[in-house]
Amino acid sequence: MHVPDGFLDAPTSIATGVVAVAGVAVALRGARKELDDRTAPLAGLVATFVFAAQMINFPVAGGTSGHLLGGVLAAVLAGPFTAVLCLSVVLLVQALLMADGGVTALGTNITLMGIVGVVAGWLVFRGLLSVLPRRTSMVAPAAAVAALVSVPTAALAFAALFVIGGTAPVDSGKVLVAMVGWHVVIGIGEAVITALVVGSVVASRPDLVHGARHLLAARELEIRKAVA
Repeated sequence: MHVPDGFLDAPTSIATGVVAVAGVAVALRGARKELDDRTAPLAGLVATFVFAAQMINFPVAGGTSGHLLGGVLAAVLAGPFTAVLCLSVVLLVQALLMADGGVTALGTNITLMGIVGVVAGWLVFRGLLSVLPRRTSMVAPAAAVAALVSVPTAALAFAALFVIGGTAPVDSGKVLVAMVGWHVVIGIGEAVITALVVGSVVASRPDLVHGARHLLAARELEIRKAVA
């Protein structure tokens, strides 16, 4: 998913850079409401986990490999605004220190993985929780589906950017089919990993999981009403 330098033309890269800067600025303001002394360490652990997990590639087919994006995982555990910041920091370190993704394409990668992937996944996650039974056991399955959706959505966004400003001599239709098709498969791996990690944390400390807070609050309110 990492876009290298020169894969998109300068105007497109600049435009996505502007979107990335604006998105990070909004995330900085929003994260103030999500983080406190108790949850801030979890955000650091999430960023570290995503960084490490993105370094592990798993084979898909035909020599293609994929890795965890981590947007939904970070959003469910630490909150969507914090997730954007976590992914942005991870992508920045990867681009500057490990040449994983181009420096001039940093704005593009943050836009695709740190903003599109997080926002799309978080909307799906909240939408599912609104129709599923209001139990914390539903958090992990909802997160898995959201993670599955977020990966091809980010790939679709890249395909759209390639139509606008792609520089490689490849047919845009083939890029769309290849990117979305393979990333649906990659999304299955993303869903499995997300479900396992979120499920483990929810089982041990549901109070630390941002995506489960409103369920816990509703349960406590019901208990208080029953007692009263």
